[in-house]
This record gives sequence, structure tokens and C-alpha cells, in this order.
Amino acid sequence: MLSIKESAIDFLITNKNKIINEWNEQTLYSPENPLYDKTSLHFGQFIEFLIQTLMHKGAHTEKMIKQLAHTVAAERLQAETPIVDFINHVSSGRSILIHHLLLQNMSTVENQSIIKLMNSCMDQFLYDSISYYSELKSEMVNGQCNTLSQTHKERLTLLGKMTSSFVHEFRNPLTSIMGFVQLLQAETPDIKYLDIISTELQQLNSRITQFLDISKKETKETEKNIFDIGHLTQEVIEFLYPSILEVNANITTNLADNILISGSKEEFRQVLLNIILNALDVLSNENSNPLIDISTTVEISKQLTMNISNNGQKIHEDMIRDIFKPFITTKEHGTGLGLFVCKEIIEKNQGSLTCSSNDVLTTFTIRIPCV
Repeated sequence: MLSIKESAIDFLITNKNKIINEWNEQTLYSPENPLYDKTSLHFGQFIEFLIQTLMHKGAHTEKMIKQLAHTVAAERLQAETPIVDFINHVSSGRSILIHHLLLQNMSTVENQSIIKLMNSCMDQFLYDSISYYSELKSEMVNGQCNTLSQTHKERLTLLGKMTSSFVHEFRNPLTSIMGFVQLLQAETPDIKYLDIISTELQQLNSRITQFLDISKKETKETEKNIFDIGHLTQEVIEFLYPSILEVNANITTNLADNILISGSKEEFRQVLLNIILNALDVLSNENSNPLIDISTTVEISKQLTMNISNNGQKIHEDMIRDIFKPFITTKEHGTGLGLFVCKEIIEKNQGSLTCSSNDVLTTFTIRIPCV
């Protein structure tokens, strides 16, 4: 019986040409485009490096991927093509890889394990590409745009770093989508999860837009809704059911009835998704009794307090002081953007987001006015 890595290698070798051809059709480059030939070549090279990485991961294959990433970044900058196009093309390649993988006769565990292996290599490729692109872009901007305001320079720098972190925002929706695809395979094709998959894809697009908006001098005002925070919390928990099941976490809720919030429902959904997914990630590290507790209370002054607690490893005090700053993370391959974005959303709606941690529980507390 083939090991998981051997299954991944066999899958990539067997489907390489089919994946490249399908990806070429989706990129829609015209022959006049300066990247027409190079892009397809580089995608094929990446798959070859991915195979080599799975066969014998080490400094040599990581160096080859990094060199390819730097080549791609330099060519993108020279051709003056938007970096978001590169992100979208890599995202398409990731989706095609996952799609073809799901067509194989593999178990759920094998599928998820192989996807994690592929994501790790693709994440590093994206990070190296966009980081190097940002370095080159910053050098060019510093040389040509000395008249830019200091504030806008800082936002350009922040944009460069944030675009390199989009991988983190890709991964969580893709993980959720994978869970529901597995359910679709096990049940009838007309089950309700198709709507959930569509909703998550919209979330992914929305997150990319939000990151790009940060680079602009004027922020875009999102449409406000009045919604029940308890109902939204239950929706998020149901949506994350596959991830919760994978960690075998016990989620308890004590949500007050009819607590209405004024703000962007989708932004608040992003906040809840991010905090709960972070908790699940922490609880996946050898916790014998993983627990998440979510509770809400409302004061007479119409102030909502929501506590989201988990019994994962304690966060040190020095980390808590900086945990909401951009690019601060406790994860080995984290980006440190999730909690930063969450805090921005909450504070934009006249609220606050704080964190406390002891040997028993780590708690994220949202305080915000309710209607």
C-alpha cells in the first residue's frame, strides 16, 4: 500500500499535464502578453519542484523553489503586471490541484494530508514570490517617488507585506470547502452544502478586496446591517463543523437571545471565523480534551460583551501585548494578520477586542454597542 507521500507523488506525476493544460485555459493570457510562454513554463517547474520536495524535502529543493519564486517576481515587476493577477493565478492552480485530487479514489485522511503537504510548498512559493516582488517594488518606489507622503509610503510597505500574507486567508476557506466536499462525496448531490461552498468563495473574494483597500489613502465604507449576533455565531459554528470534527473539539455556547448589532455582517463573520479557527488550530496540538466556550452578556447600558475561550496552551504576557499588531504570530507558518484585521473591524464599529490568558483558558473578549 502506498504511503501518503507516495500517493501524492503518483498523483502529481500522473495528472501533471492535465493540470497544466487546465490551468493554461483559466489564465487567459494572449500570445502578445510578455508572460505568455514563461507563466506556463514556471507552473510546470513548480509542480516538478513539488514532486521533488515530496520525494526528498531539504534545503536543496527549498532553494530551487525560492529561486523560481524570485524569477517569477522579477518578471512580474518588469512586465508591469498587477501582483493580484499572480495571486489569482496561483489560487486557480491550487483549486485545480485540489479538484483533481478529489477525483482520485483516496480516503478523506489521505486527501487532507496530501493537501496539507501541497499547501505548505505552495504557501512558501507564494510567500517568497510576493516578498521579493515587494522588495523590488519598494526599491523602485523609493527611487522614483520621493515626493510621496510618509503616510502613503507606510501604507505601500504595509500592502507589500500584507499581499505576501494572502496565503493565510486562502487556506482557511479552502480547508472549510474541503470539509464540505468530503460530505458531498459521502451523501447525495442535492444536499444543502453547495450553498455553503458558494458563500465561502464569496468570503474569499471579499477578504482579498479588504486587504487591497488598506493600500488606498481613502478607506471604503462597508454597508451596515442590523443582525442578531447569536444567530451569526451559530451559523459560523455550523459552517466550521468539519474543522471542529477534525480536532474533536467540544463547543459550548451561552448566547443571549435577540442581541442585535449594527455593522457589516460579513465583517463580523470574518472576526468570528478567524478567532474560532485560531482556537481550533491551538487545540489541535495534543490537547486531550479540546474545549471552546462562547458566551454573551448585555449590560444595562446596551453594551455587548462576547467571550470566546479555549483551553489551549497559555499565551505568554509579552506576546499578548503585541498579539493584535500586524505580522505578530505564535504559529510557525502564520502571517500575524488575522487578529490585526479583527481588531480593525471591531474598533471601526466603536468596540474593543482584547485577549487574556492563563494556565486554564485563553479568552478573546469583544465589547461593542448593541442596538
